[in-house]
Amino acid sequence: MCGVLGLVAFEPVNQMLYDGLQVLQHRGQDAAGIVTVSGNMFHMHKGKGMVREVFRTRNMRDLLGNAGIAHVRYPTAGNAGSSAEAQPFYVSSPFGIVLAHNGNLTNTEELYENVCNKHLRHINTRSDSEVLLNVFAHELRREVTADGGTHLSVDNVFDAVSKLHKRVRGAYGVVAMIAGYGLVAFRDPFGIRPLVLGSQTVSDGRKAYAVASESVAFNALEFDLERDIAPGEAVVITLDGQIHTRQCSDAAKLSPCIFEYVYFARPDSVIDGVSVYQARLDMGEALAAKIKREMPVDDIDVVMPIPDTSRPSALELAHHLGKPYREGLIKNRYIGRTFIMPGQATRKKSVRQKLSPMETEFKGKNVLLVDDSIVRGTTSREIVEMVRQAGARKVYLASAAPEVRYPNVYGIDMPTREELIANGRIAAEIAREISADGVVFQNLDDLERIVKNLNPAIESFDSSVFDGCYQTGDIDEAYLRRLSDGKNAAAGQIMPSQVEHNIRVSASEDDGDE
Repeated sequence: MCGVLGLVAFEPVNQMLYDGLQVLQHRGQDAAGIVTVSGNMFHMHKGKGMVREVFRTRNMRDLLGNAGIAHVRYPTAGNAGSSAEAQPFYVSSPFGIVLAHNGNLTNTEELYENVCNKHLRHINTRSDSEVLLNVFAHELRREVTADGGTHLSVDNVFDAVSKLHKRVRGAYGVVAMIAGYGLVAFRDPFGIRPLVLGSQTVSDGRKAYAVASESVAFNALEFDLERDIAPGEAVVITLDGQIHTRQCSDAAKLSPCIFEYVYFARPDSVIDGVSVYQARLDMGEALAAKIKREMPVDDIDVVMPIPDTSRPSALELAHHLGKPYREGLIKNRYIGRTFIMPGQATRKKSVRQKLSPMETEFKGKNVLLVDDSIVRGTTSREIVEMVRQAGARKVYLASAAPEVRYPNVYGIDMPTREELIANGRIAAEIAREISADGVVFQNLDDLERIVKNLNPAIESFDSSVFDGCYQTGDIDEAYLRRLSDGKNAAAGQIMPSQVEHNIRVSASEDDGDE
């Protein structure tokens, strides 16, 4: 999972892109990058680390122009340790294009052979995002050439995206910038990955536009959320602020990733017309009903969230159970999300650094902990152990999400079945594995009903991590095995920590400001 942001404004956008990335930091903590454009010249800086670690005053000063794109990376494909795979990516032909991508392609090898290798397009990394950029560049060149010249029209862009949709399979929310022309944004035909459009009316009546992975980025920039970009739709915003849109897929269907509502998105975001916060409140209500059927409610003294994502669900669950809601686990906010940290050893170590139990809230009590989901079980096991050590008599665990039984191939880092604690286990066995006195999971039907009730226009969901049904229709056991083998082979590689690019930029003096 990654975060993307694109802006076309009438003032310098470097600070706005930085501020927007800070708000999207939860979507990726591995790397960050910004590209701005002034005239036909791109200015790029990217590197490993959090947004605040990658950018310094001297870097920001070099990011010139009133338009640009930005990215925070959470690696699921390619080399997680390589700074070369920080986005955006760049190609010089045709016209000069930079691209940032949220999601994961499922036919990357096929695209590499049929487009990149066949048409001599050079790839510098193993990232599917760089392959996607080259597919877009290839189709755009073909469209312009078919028109008999080098002039780029908005129809050329839309036609290139249409051809891309026919070639590419997987999940993708994309922002790209074409030098001297403008911003291009498009979303996969299933709408698996989110993408939203926002605007801001400036003093002279003109509109600045923004595209982002989540609407929460607009809050920080004082932009208004206009709407979600539809599945299969492309949006072109020229550098003078003119906006054009077209549906570029003849098989578009709104099937968003339901895990966005459970875990990844910020609660103050609205995705596909659904308030993430309200969805999580409703998850707590539905989960309370199931707990009443399956757990000894009278044996529960207190309900506590495992911060932070589960807090709305835990609050509503406690209300419907008629039990006290307490905060017993205090989070160190300077430790990153354990779920998106690569490597089991890193995750296990970070749990104790991230959460600290207050013994006075646990001593002698039967506690119901509420989490957003249970994926590998490593974090849950450590937390249950901590709570017992803090004095709890019994520890129950409730998950706002169903059992995660299947790998994800669309941009969430749980691609191997062997890593999933619910694989081949029922709830009672999972409870034993994590040393809990009982575990209850949300029903998938209830979860899907909750989100769809908030927006009946949603046709279906990508719930593949729960039910094994993959929207793109191209995933089989052989594919999952190759994915698992590839991940294991790539583990442990370490690359340099940072890379900086200045593309067609005059050299600027570095005065050493930090």
